[in-house]
Amino acid sequence: MLVPLFLVGDVPHVVLTKRRDDLRRHAGEISFPGGRQDPEDADLCTTALREAEEEIGLAPGGVELVGALQPVPTIATNYAVYPFVGLIEPGQTWRPAEAEVEQVLEFSLAQLQEGYGRRSILRRGVPFRTDTYVVDDHLVWGATARMLADLFDRLG
Repeated sequence: MLVPLFLVGDVPHVVLTKRRDDLRRHAGEISFPGGRQDPEDADLCTTALREAEEEIGLAPGGVELVGALQPVPTIATNYAVYPFVGLIEPGQTWRPAEAEVEQVLEFSLAQLQEGYGRRSILRRGVPFRTDTYVVDDHLVWGATARMLADLFDRLG
């Protein structure tokens, strides 16, 4: 998983994707670009860069990797997600993968932090309270919210 960050002036922003509503897994959810490791991927960092290019058209050469966040378990699919943080240039032209990505989102970290709250979510008919971030009508929760919390902790 890649956590793409860029600066507009001195304001840090992050790139997320809204997945298509008709997908079998994680339909309509907001996440960072990323996916499963392919056998030809040298390592998980290579996977993150390849998936970001496939999902949003971000060229691997345009990413300066600066670190990694803690691996995050997913509850619904029982995976461990390994997020890598990369700096990119602002003003990218996104090319969302039509089969997976409905929309590419750019939010300032301040917008996300302002939208933080513990909310009740209904997932597969089961209500639960969890950390969330809301910007406009976009709800970020689950593993992505946990990655954002780790990022915010590290940035202070």
